[in-house]
Amino acid sequence: MERTIVITGGTSGIGLALARHHSERGDHVVAVGSSQTGGRRLRAQAPRARFVQADLSSVARTTELTERLTADHPTIDALVMAAFRYNPARVLTSEGFEHTFALYVLNRWLMASGLRPSLDRAAAPVIVNLCGVGQGGRIHWDDLQLERRYRALDATRQGARAAELLGAGYRSERIRYVLHNPVFVDTGLHEPFRQPVRGLVRVAAALFAQPVGRAVPPITAHIDRPPAAPLTAWRKARPLTLAIDAQEAARLDDRLRTLTSPILTPPTLTPPTLTPPTLTPPTPA
Repeated sequence: MERTIVITGGTSGIGLALARHHSERGDHVVAVGSSQTGGRRLRAQAPRARFVQADLSSVARTTELTERLTADHPTIDALVMAAFRYNPARVLTSEGFEHTFALYVLNRWLMASGLRPSLDRAAAPVIVNLCGVGQGGRIHWDDLQLERRYRALDATRQGARAAELLGAGYRSERIRYVLHNPVFVDTGLHEPFRQPVRGLVRVAAALFAQPVGRAVPPITAHIDRPPAAPLTAWRKARPLTLAIDAQEAARLDDRLRTLTSPILTPPTLTPPTLTPPTLTPPTPA
């Protein structure tokens, strides 16, 4: 039976490999990417998949995307969240958010929430969040945007910890939430860096990173056979045990709502005050 699978970051790396795998198996794949270049790459390697272009680092554009997808696809069987970019320097989005936080945290929170109605209609719905689960990151509660001191590794590890909290806070009786850490995969990690670091990362990837093709089977297994538990965590094909504070998960959800409310909540329009015209009596002749 044909399934509908939505993949963010589906035009490169692991996302593209998953799009190719599932579209070749006959699933209806919707691959979301940020550029037409990625769309052309998808059409060349996975011609049966559908390309949707969207700025996933934008709260407004992500919300528009989820509304469009739920309208086009009343039932969605799987959501795979694979969009990620490593930023050596601090970058702000058009809405003023730190880019890693916007793409790794806000986008994934919005996608899972926005597509929930369509996922709930599937027979065995699953969300797969590709992240650095189990890496021991922490939330910088007093500086979520890392304004005072930005380090790319801190931003990435904070996103990984946030992914754990997003999974814990999702709370669905039917939708299975999977946190999957593919570990070191050769997906062009050297590209954001300048020389000589770029060359060193390229060499390290060639020596130690697993090819993309080897990272795909454990992920497709989650889609084909969703786990029985509402929330599970995996490092490659090995299950992990997580210790997550429910209060911390609720705290993150509350902070994300506060951060996004100025964008998601339409401004209250105050009707203009109508002042009746002053009638000047005619001057007697």
